[in-house]
Amino acid sequence: MIQFFTLLHFASLLGLCLYGLHRLWLIRCLYSPPRTTQLTPAAYSDAEKFPIVTVQLPLFNERFVAERLLDAAGRLDWPADRLEIQVLDDSDDDTVTLVDERVAWWRRQGVAIVVVRRVERDGYKAGALANGLTHARGEFVAVFDADFIPPADFLRATIPWLRDPEVGMVQTRWSFCNADHSWFTGIQSLLLGPHFSIEHRVRYQKGLFFNFNGTAGVWRRSAIESAGGWQSDTVTEDLDLSYRAQLAGWRFVYREECQVPSELPVTMASLRSQQQRWAKGSIQTARKILPRLLTERLPLGVKIEAVAHLMANVYWLLGMLVMLTLYPAITWRVGIGMHQVLRVDLPLFLATSGAIMSYFMLYTIRSGSRKYGHVLLLPALTIGLAPSISLSVLKGLFRSGGEFERTPKFGVKGRERIPGMAFLYKQKNVPYIFLNSLLFLYCLLPIFFVWQRETWFAVPLFLLFPFGFALVVAKDVGESLSSHYI
Repeated sequence: MIQFFTLLHFASLLGLCLYGLHRLWLIRCLYSPPRTTQLTPAAYSDAEKFPIVTVQLPLFNERFVAERLLDAAGRLDWPADRLEIQVLDDSDDDTVTLVDERVAWWRRQGVAIVVVRRVERDGYKAGALANGLTHARGEFVAVFDADFIPPADFLRATIPWLRDPEVGMVQTRWSFCNADHSWFTGIQSLLLGPHFSIEHRVRYQKGLFFNFNGTAGVWRRSAIESAGGWQSDTVTEDLDLSYRAQLAGWRFVYREECQVPSELPVTMASLRSQQQRWAKGSIQTARKILPRLLTERLPLGVKIEAVAHLMANVYWLLGMLVMLTLYPAITWRVGIGMHQVLRVDLPLFLATSGAIMSYFMLYTIRSGSRKYGHVLLLPALTIGLAPSISLSVLKGLFRSGGEFERTPKFGVKGRERIPGMAFLYKQKNVPYIFLNSLLFLYCLLPIFFVWQRETWFAVPLFLLFPFGFALVVAKDVGESLSSHYI
């Protein structure tokens, strides 16, 4: 059995190496010439007939951010007779009253804004978007989640790119209105930032598949419909529709210069639920889409990149396997000498983590944030999150659909405090405190092992695992004891 765990350890390390190589490939592509260049389209002039745009705002129990979102949507700069706003409100709490009051106020200002409610929350967000589309007038459909604050010129900056009849969707970059709230949100901004400034940018410039991120983008209605519409058999309906639309022949556009502020999760439970949904949904989408994509007449490079994109969250599972099999892997081979063992293990692990860390360090330098401490803390946070997200990856491998668990938002900007009524959003901390505490203790075994054999240079490396679990446990415990959540 111990031999099996050793083989599993190295197989997982090899998988992580492939992931690290893919990160290095993205960096290389970032500095290579784009495959094609596209001229900036002409803005709409007052002499033209503007297209009708529908703005959809899907909500579910968003008492802290609903009014902020509605106010931002009401200020969008587009001819009033060519704009309609749909508030797709599935709420069952006091958000209903807040929405109705704010919608009534904007109607008095001459804004065409309506509330669309359903008896049952079938299909969750995908169901709400599909239902809203049956009532929509727009040729184009912009979508904003509750924690986003679209700038007034958003439609002016994006709709012209849809003048090209082959373009089905325009995605903009997320920015973060509370990245400076704490070290926790700072690390998240580092984790998410490269997805837009590196991944989306490279995929767009190289003519590869990339995805609508569920918000801060504009769809051509006919692209949604021709691709089969919104479907709820995955919990990442945005990723699913994106691939179906591109397989149907639609081109996507990514605009790095157009930024939409959003709110990062400020609690560990919120981040965990968000990442679990994304991980589970991406694997569900891979199961659904890849069999079709791999049989399509597409360039081999496009297929390989699509596999890497859709299967990227397997990285969490591989990381967990490396951690769980580390102790048996080093103890089984101790007979050949600890230093000899680490001559293989250590360079392999450092090469893997080094590639990934270089990816995030490059983004930090390019973005000008200079918060290099976040790069050093990022591996610890991802280690602590890996158990829960790995479980979601496994669920995605074997189950379709599932409940769409919303990510709690608290309307926090900058260093503002969390609202006193935040306790109304239940935080699922206790099971993960227990799980991560057990893993913390387990990760001490390799440290004791190499310490007894006086292999001192391995100790700092192995300390990373228990430190990651301790960091997340401390954050979870702190939130559980906070007056906001009791």
